[in-house]
Amino acid sequence: MEFNNLLLEISDKIALLTINRPKQLNALNKETIAELHQALEGLKSNDEVRVIVLTGSGEKSFVAGADIKEFADFSVTEGTELAAQGQSSLFDYIENFSKPVIAAVNGFALGGGLELAMSAHIRIASSNAKLGLPEVTLGLIPGYGGTQRLAQLVGKGRALEMILSAQMIGADRAYEMGLVNHIVEQTELLDTAKKLAFKIAFNSSSAIHSAIKSVNAGYHTDMNGYKVEIEEFGKCFGTEDFTEGTTAFLNKRKPQF
Repeated sequence: MEFNNLLLEISDKIALLTINRPKQLNALNKETIAELHQALEGLKSNDEVRVIVLTGSGEKSFVAGADIKEFADFSVTEGTELAAQGQSSLFDYIENFSKPVIAAVNGFALGGGLELAMSAHIRIASSNAKLGLPEVTLGLIPGYGGTQRLAQLVGKGRALEMILSAQMIGADRAYEMGLVNHIVEQTELLDTAKKLAFKIAFNSSSAIHSAIKSVNAGYHTDMNGYKVEIEEFGKCFGTEDFTEGTTAFLNKRKPQF
């Protein structure tokens, strides 16, 4: 696959997907969102890939937000369609992706950039990361799932404080709030993300898919997370991975998933 705004490298069962618009601080435009969806769709069916690491090019920015020039003159209908299409094609798509997505957050993750990081399953931040949702300074609110996912991750009060004040927070504060899983120096960011991805990559891919689906179900008001867990647990018994995992355990060897 060739892209205008992305770089894709695959090795050791890990796909490194890099948003490559450094002059625009990797801001999300329509083309980049479409390319990310296209890339992820290809990776979903690629049996050589077990985990995706998502990052931004350069040292300044993961994603500095959406490309405001693209929607500055939008109507109510166009704005509604922008949010709906973005959520369904990328942000919800990542959250419900069958393979784990790790966001390696280098530098600024603002607006749509923080929303992108929050849609990933795990977040690792560089020590110089700055995170925030500044949309209210533009007369907007987060539209790519930010009002929901931030509250799920850090709680209602902290989410409202960040959104209403539009203040950026540093990596240390993000870690204290539970917004990111780990903080490392920028020079160690990708290595740390890849090491975690490598640990995940050799576990059962079918069980990982079921785990993602079950955890996500607990955050949807129209779903019973416990019921989904029971269903997914049961499905595991019909997989080749279950047969291999239990056989390997009983024979005191490592499973080959």
